[in-house]
Amino acid sequence: MSWGHPSLYLAGEDQLWLMLHRLTAHDHRMISALARREAPRWLDRFLRRATHAGGATATTGLSLVLIVMPDTRHLGLRALVANCLSHLAVQALKRTVVRPRPSVLLPHIAALAELPDHFSFPSGHACAAFAVVTPILLAAPSAGLPLLLVALAVGASRVYLRVHYVTDVVVGQMLGAAAGVVAHVSLA
Repeated sequence: MSWGHPSLYLAGEDQLWLMLHRLTAHDHRMISALARREAPRWLDRFLRRATHAGGATATTGLSLVLIVMPDTRHLGLRALVANCLSHLAVQALKRTVVRPRPSVLLPHIAALAELPDHFSFPSGHACAAFAVVTPILLAAPSAGLPLLLVALAVGASRVYLRVHYVTDVVVGQMLGAAAGVVAHVSLA
């Protein structure tokens, strides 16, 4: 007599391992499917440019521009603090999880951009983009909404460029949003 799926009888740590194993297998299938497709030229150019909006120059630069202007100084400070918090969280996780990037682990995957480091999880670009955008979105939704679309494009670009798995990007976005909320609430 069967009482359910065998995974229901695993200990908590084993269930976590099984869940992570399934997510990793799903990530591998998704990035492999993506690598077999060729994007239209306009989309390729767009995503190769969009990825830079999550880099340190763009995210720190936007924060500093907001700080320089008197009307948005406080908002810029929130964005800068959120970016710093997100960076600390990303670096701690990257060095704890040490997940290899897709092109390192899967020989049939070629990265379409330079690898900033050896570790994939979580995506620092996606995290930074969301960290900076979240306080802006919370304080000024009309300005934040277009920036949210840019932040989503950054995440998509990291997977398209084959430097991250989907879960790296989603977790990065969640960390960035959390850092943005913390900065927004703490500096209110």
